[in-house]
Amino acid sequence: MRRTGRHRLVRPDDGPTAQTDPDNIEARLLGRPATMGRREVSRGAHVSLMSARKFWHALGFPIVQDEDAAFTEADLMALKGVAALVREQQFDEQTALAMTRAFARTTDRLAVWQTQLMAEVLAAPELEAALDEADSRAVPDLDAARAAAVKLADLADDLEPLLVYAWRRHLTAAIARMLADATPDESGEGVTRIVGFADLVNFTSLVRRMTERQLAVMVQRFEALATDIVTAHGGRVIKTVGDEILFVTVEAAPAAAIALDLVDTMAEDDLLPDVRVGMAYGRVISRLGDVFGTTVNRASRLTAVAPPGGVLVDDALAASLASLSGFEMTALRRRTLRGIGQVTPSELRRARGERRPTFREVHP
Repeated sequence: MRRTGRHRLVRPDDGPTAQTDPDNIEARLLGRPATMGRREVSRGAHVSLMSARKFWHALGFPIVQDEDAAFTEADLMALKGVAALVREQQFDEQTALAMTRAFARTTDRLAVWQTQLMAEVLAAPELEAALDEADSRAVPDLDAARAAAVKLADLADDLEPLLVYAWRRHLTAAIARMLADATPDESGEGVTRIVGFADLVNFTSLVRRMTERQLAVMVQRFEALATDIVTAHGGRVIKTVGDEILFVTVEAAPAAAIALDLVDTMAEDDLLPDVRVGMAYGRVISRLGDVFGTTVNRASRLTAVAPPGGVLVDDALAASLASLSGFEMTALRRRTLRGIGQVTPSELRRARGERRPTFREVHP
């Protein structure tokens, strides 16, 4: 037996079945098979059973019984690391658990995303044939799942530096935003942002007509295009939920450019339906990577009443855009939005005669 990379165990006599055995995949990714129970791990890390259980739950995993050999050397080292954070960095336990929970929620979605992506890539010819026969499945077959498992185990050591690099890059950007938002005193509640929602028109009816695979391809394409547009203009994608994307910007001009590019790009795409966009300007509460507050709710309600292929903005954002060239707005009738009250929305468009390159022309 020989070790390659940081965690991977490679057995020269491993055949295809052994390579895809769950225990073998676990050993390759975590370094060794699971041989320790929770009492052994807590003793090794010099923490109480209760603290060990809290850490395990913060990672997002279910209760483990005393007799279950569910833990590896990697679990022991991670628990030691959390204990060291509390002891040496003067964190309290709740802060350490909150940090752990942040990593867990993010990496859980990342891992699911990557396993599904790899299975789809490796099963692409079969799935395309299934699409032609209108008999597609969103869940990969056993051969594709096995191939994806082996491929991801092979790539883990190469992907790990990219994960750390991306985290450090985003941490740098988050710190810069935090410092820019900081106020001399504590009088301000939340931060000022432009909040935007974009959702696919008639998505519910499309769901009824499309196969699971066709629906997955459409949603994936929408998310990829929308994310590229938002980030190209310096905005941040807060989250995507199927047919909808939530984004924020600091300045008004990038927000307007994002909204109009979203509308134009989706209209030009043969696979995607039109989108509608609603945006609002005001203070938001930023917490756990998400944003909350009346401004977010107002943007959501404006999206719901926006016409297909249209962009609606609230009066505060309309006032900020009024002095900027390249855009024009038409004030619409005053209306009552559920849970918000009366609002006078404006429809945002590019200025007449304004010829701007499409997003695809700039980012082929």
